Amino acid sequence: MGSLEEEKLLEMVHDFIESSDSINSSSSLLSHNLYNSSTSQKYVHSSTTYFTLQEILRKKTEVEKEILDKVVKHMKNKMDMEKTNGLKQWLVKCLKFDGFRASLCYTSWLTTPSCPCGNYEYIEIMKEDHAKGGSKRVIVDIDFKSQFEVARPTQSYTKLSNKLPMIFVGYEDKLNRIISILCSAAEDSLKEKGLHIPPWRRASYMQSKWKLSSPTHYNKYSKNNSNDNNNNNNDDNNYRHSRLEKWVPQNVTVKGRRRELGGGRGSGLSNQFSNLSINCC
Repeated sequence: MGSLEEEKLLEMVHDFIESSDSINSSSSLLSHNLYNSSTSQKYVHSSTTYFTLQEILRKKTEVEKEILDKVVKHMKNKMDMEKTNGLKQWLVKCLKFDGFRASLCYTSWLTTPSCPCGNYEYIEIMKEDHAKGGSKRVIVDIDFKSQFEVARPTQSYTKLSNKLPMIFVGYEDKLNRIISILCSAAEDSLKEKGLHIPPWRRASYMQSKWKLSSPTHYNKYSKNNSNDNNNNNNDDNNYRHSRLEKWVPQNVTVKGRRRELGGGRGSGLSNQFSNLSINCC
């Protein structure tokens, strides 16, 4: 092979190597840019979520401030205690003494396709709504932050959940917004860690705890507060039932002839059975 041909061959090899390096460099640069773009989007999203939550928690009505100040005052030396039923009953009595219409509420809900059964306990204060008339619920939860713990949380979710207060005092709409933000962030955290999202980490389950939206939940009991001045000594024995729907059987369509039982002269129960029939194909 002549020197001229060797030079051309070396030049072709050199051009090929440079071309390959250029392609690899471009591909690496593109991947790097895509990674940075994805990371940047996640950062912006988590930062926006964090500041949104911060703003929701920062804003408090005068009613919320008043109740929170009283709750913190009573719980000052009891923050490290276990949040038992007895402690919540004691706090309810203190709030009643302060003049609030406070109740200890126990929620229980049935299993649905999207929400497993469960139960929860929290404090509720009813405040008059002079603008719209009637009363509005203020939720008081002395163990609020722990309700949003998840397994192996990401750094962004840890930062978000750490912003939550241990004691929550707020109206239903505020609580619903917090649940929406935290449950969405919890799903993202679990997905990023490759973990299954349990149904008790979804918004529908969390809302059921405080009786916010699910039609299947109900308030099983709460201490009677209709006559606080007269019934303070009977708080532990008085309960009120609410949101329990009465079951009404469907009308039975009679098809064909009805055979009388006992010639129509049976007992009242027999006559009731005689009025029923089964639709047959």
